[in-house]
Amino acid sequence: MTVDRLIRIFAGSFILISLALGVEGSPLFVSKWALAFTAFVGANLLQFGFTNVCPLGWMLRKAGVPDQASACAR
Repeated sequence: MTVDRLIRIFAGSFILISLALGVEGSPLFVSKWALAFTAFVGANLLQFGFTNVCPLGWMLRKAGVPDQASACAR
Protein backbone atom coordinates (compact mmCIF):
# COMPACT_ATOMS: atom_id res chain seq x y z
CA MET A 1 0.00 0.00 0.00
CA THR A 2 1.18 3.49 -0.79
CA VAL A 3 0.45 6.80 0.92
CA ASP A 4 -1.83 8.04 -1.87
CA ARG A 5 -3.86 4.85 -1.87
CA LEU A 6 -4.26 4.85 1.92
CA ILE A 7 -5.38 8.49 1.90
CA ARG A 8 -8.17 7.57 -0.54
CA ILE A 9 -9.16 4.53 1.54
CA PHE A 10 -9.25 6.54 4.79
CA ALA A 11 -11.22 9.42 3.23
CA GLY A 12 -13.78 7.13 1.62
CA SER A 13 -14.21 5.10 4.79
CA PHE A 14 -14.62 8.18 6.99
CA ILE A 15 -17.20 9.68 4.64
CA LEU A 16 -19.25 6.47 4.51
CA ILE A 17 -19.10 5.99 8.28
CA SER A 18 -20.07 9.58 9.04
CA LEU A 19 -22.95 9.38 6.56
CA ALA A 20 -24.17 6.19 8.22
CA LEU A 21 -24.02 7.91 11.62
CA GLY A 22 -25.59 11.19 10.45
CA VAL A 23 -28.47 10.27 8.12
CA GLU A 24 -31.73 9.75 9.99
CA GLY A 25 -32.87 6.77 7.88
CA SER A 26 -29.74 4.81 8.73
CA PRO A 27 -29.94 2.01 11.33
CA LEU A 28 -26.67 3.39 12.76
CA PHE A 29 -27.99 6.95 13.18
CA VAL A 30 -26.49 8.82 16.12
CA SER A 31 -26.79 12.53 15.39
CA LYS A 32 -27.02 14.90 12.46
CA TRP A 33 -23.80 16.44 13.77
CA ALA A 34 -21.93 13.41 12.39
CA LEU A 35 -22.44 15.03 8.98
CA ALA A 36 -20.08 17.81 10.08
CA PHE A 37 -17.28 15.23 9.88
CA THR A 38 -18.30 14.51 6.27
CA ALA A 39 -17.96 18.22 5.52
CA PHE A 40 -14.55 18.32 7.23
CA VAL A 41 -13.23 15.39 5.18
CA GLY A 42 -14.60 16.94 1.98
CA ALA A 43 -12.98 20.29 2.76
CA ASN A 44 -9.68 18.57 3.52
CA LEU A 45 -9.82 16.70 0.20
CA LEU A 46 -10.55 19.96 -1.61
CA GLN A 47 -7.58 21.78 -0.07
CA PHE A 48 -5.39 18.72 -0.72
CA GLY A 49 -6.32 18.94 -4.39
CA PHE A 50 -5.19 22.56 -4.58
CA THR A 51 -2.16 22.53 -2.27
CA ASN A 52 -1.01 18.88 -2.31
CA VAL A 53 -0.64 19.11 1.50
CA CYS A 54 -2.33 16.43 3.59
CA PRO A 55 -1.84 15.89 7.35
CA LEU A 56 -2.74 12.20 7.01
CA GLY A 57 -0.02 11.85 4.38
CA TRP A 58 2.54 13.27 6.80
CA MET A 59 1.44 10.83 9.50
CA LEU A 60 1.57 7.84 7.15
CA ARG A 61 5.05 8.78 5.93
CA LYS A 62 6.29 9.11 9.53
CA ALA A 63 4.79 5.64 10.18
CA GLY A 64 6.97 4.27 7.38
CA VAL A 65 4.42 3.84 4.59
CA PRO A 66 6.15 4.16 1.19
CA ASP A 67 5.24 6.93 -1.25
CA GLN A 68 5.37 4.62 -4.26
CA ALA A 69 5.18 0.88 -4.76
CA SER A 70 8.49 -0.79 -5.55
CA ALA A 71 9.15 -2.14 -9.02
CA CYS A 72 8.77 -5.70 -7.73
CA ALA A 73 5.22 -5.03 -6.52
CA ARG A 74 3.91 -4.15 -9.97
